[in-house]
Amino acid sequence: MNIGIVSTGIYLPKNRMTFEEISQKSNIPVDIVKTKLGIIEKTIAGHEDHTVQMAVWAAKRALEKTNLSPRDIDVIIYIGEEHKEYPLWTAAIKIQEEIGALNAWSFDVQLRCGTTIMAMKVAKSLMLANEDVRTILLAGGYRNHDFIDYTNDRTRFMYNLGAGGGAMILQKDVKENIVLESDLITDGSFSEDVVVPVGGTKKPLTPELLQAGAYKLDVLDPEGMKTRLEQKSLSNFLKVIRQSLSKSGYDESQLDYIAMLHMKKSAHDYVLHSLGLDESQSIYLSHYGHIGQIDQILSLELALEKGIIKNGDIITLVSAGIGYAWGAVTIQWGTHEEEIV
Repeated sequence: MNIGIVSTGIYLPKNRMTFEEISQKSNIPVDIVKTKLGIIEKTIAGHEDHTVQMAVWAAKRALEKTNLSPRDIDVIIYIGEEHKEYPLWTAAIKIQEEIGALNAWSFDVQLRCGTTIMAMKVAKSLMLANEDVRTILLAGGYRNHDFIDYTNDRTRFMYNLGAGGGAMILQKDVKENIVLESDLITDGSFSEDVVVPVGGTKKPLTPELLQAGAYKLDVLDPEGMKTRLEQKSLSNFLKVIRQSLSKSGYDESQLDYIAMLHMKKSAHDYVLHSLGLDESQSIYLSHYGHIGQIDQILSLELALEKGIIKNGDIITLVSAGIGYAWGAVTIQWGTHEEEIV
């Protein structure tokens, strides 16, 4: 039974932060921000660009590209961040209400920047296991740049965090853009390396902590994390790509396009080189920054707009998230008359 992508949607705020502004805030030389961190500009949330609201706008754009009614959606999975309009709030139910998906049931999932790929696996499994689940909407928003202190050098690898919303509609028994197999790795040895150290049950938020600027992302053991991550990060990144391709019946020599998250330019280039790909087979998101789990949907939409992806292409979406998690999913793009087993 085929599960395919029938539509995607992206919402990007109008506001931008340039590499010059990041340099000024962080005291990092402009050429380092632009070339090594790989940021020309990044999206920044405006006054109305709330996390779930951006997901709603993206979901509506995805629906507008189809012949589907919101009432055709059976399940909504929220794939955005937990930093949203309200704490302790199920965002998917709000999206359901805002788009008029009256026949759906809804829930949230979370794997940081690996959420979209994980949710695609969950959605596919739900459709394969349930006869009455035919159409699933994934939608999420992201604005974790709110948690960045540009004077904290420990978090400089997160200076690229931006804002935006993304959505994807999946259906079963379709003959287009077939979702093949995924691969996921998680490693709990990194689980407390990157955190917002206050505001939880261990250290509740107080006016004094807020005034001190402690309610921001931080790295508790920067040297230890760097040492451990250097040993595993890119190797696991490549491993999930190759495993996803292999499970799908392909290898890297057959890969036509890879949709990656935004990361430093040297790492991006290393992945392409390791897979035998050139720069034309991926889009480096230097004009957008890292919009968390939305990056893969954005990369996919940009590639389609530019005509980079063609009918029959094998593409892989890949990401990594703090925690640490790595994930990839392979898609056979275009129309296919025969069912892919």
